[in-house]
Amino acid sequence: MTRDDLAGIYRDYIACLNRQDWPALGQFVHDDVVRNARPLGLSGYRAMLEQDFREIPDLRFNIELLVSDPPNIAARLKFDCAPRGTFLGLAVNGRRVTFFENVFYEFRDEKIWQVWSMIDKDVIEAQLKAPSPG
Repeated sequence: MTRDDLAGIYRDYIACLNRQDWPALGQFVHDDVVRNARPLGLSGYRAMLEQDFREIPDLRFNIELLVSDPPNIAARLKFDCAPRGTFLGLAVNGRRVTFFENVFYEFRDEKIWQVWSMIDKDVIEAQLKAPSPG
């Protein structure tokens, strides 16, 4: 698989997430997917994403940076959204926040098999400490 092929598969995966096209998720995610060293399997991974969209109704994945080096992808994803209630242990309560996720993927059989993810929680905390605009 070429770098461009892998990057294309990843972009299609992000589009699948943004459409919340859960039946298509298996086209992109391996049945034995592991996230941050925790085996989830496809059904657990799907449940995690569905929960994310329930807690953040306006969730949208935006690729800010993408590096493809088969069988790996590295991405910096940007989010501008308003999580309901508590998010990452922070009382966001519908306030709009902008934050980033740095994520690395390993592909097997042209599907996401391993995911290592870190969300920049500090930037969210700083926004919550700042006075609300308005």
